[in-house]
Amino acid sequence: MKKLLISILLVNLLAACASQKPVEPEAAPEPAPAPVVQAPAPAPAPAPVVAVDPLNDPNSMLANRSVYYPFDVSAVQEADKPTVQAHAQYLSEHPNRNVRLEGNCDERGSNEYNLGLGNRRANGVKQMLLLGGAKANQIDTVSYGEEKPRCSDHNEACWKENRRTDIKY
Repeated sequence: MKKLLISILLVNLLAACASQKPVEPEAAPEPAPAPVVQAPAPAPAPAPVVAVDPLNDPNSMLANRSVYYPFDVSAVQEADKPTVQAHAQYLSEHPNRNVRLEGNCDERGSNEYNLGLGNRRANGVKQMLLLGGAKANQIDTVSYGEEKPRCSDHNEACWKENRRTDIKY
C-alpha cells in the first residue's frame, strides 16, 4: 500500500509538472510618450555697452602721450600734430580733465638753455591744445630740461627719445 501511495503521488507530481499554465494575453505595448517640445530659450540680453575712456584704450590716438622734436627745435612737428589735436579734442569734450605738459631735452646744452627749450616745447603744445578747444585752466606746463631722460646712453637714438613733451593726465 505504501508503494501504491508513492506511485500515485509521483504520477500526480509528474502530471502537474507536464501541464502548462494558462497563457495570459500580453498587454498591448504602451504608446511612446509624445516628445516634449520646449519653448526656445529666450535670447540672452545683450551685454551692456560700457563706454571705454579713450585715454585707457591702447588703440586710441590718445594712447600716444609724447611729442618728439629734432635737435634744438621747439615747434610741434607735422607727424605729431594729429596726436596733439586728438588730445585737444578730448580736453574740450571733458572739461573736468586736466593735463600737465612736461618739456624735456637731451643732455646737450647748458642746464639753463635746456630748461628754456623744454619750456618752449611744453608751451608750443599748450598753444595747439588751446587752439583745439581746451581751456587754459585745464593745462599746466613744466620744463625738466635734461633732468628726466628716458634713455641714458650718449648717442643720437637716445637723445631722440629725450627730446619730447610728455602729456600727463
